[in-house]
Amino acid sequence: MSHRLTPATHPLLAEHERQRCEVWTRVMGYHRPMASFNIGKQGEFHERRYFAEPGWACGTVAARIAEGEPVCA
Repeated sequence: MSHRLTPATHPLLAEHERQRCEVWTRVMGYHRPMASFNIGKQGEFHERRYFAEPGWACGTVAARIAEGEPVCA
């Protein structure tokens, strides 16, 4: 079932039921968790900008991710 068809209700979780989301990114040809980065490298990650290359079949990656659509299917 698609998320667009489900109701927009979210369960309320107590603080002890929550789980931290681990973000990984590609650095120097391999993937690493952001939590292992120093403060400077984390800052660089947050300053990254996405762009759309003209003529690219999938459009802008950031816009598709924000809408919950697959990037390239």
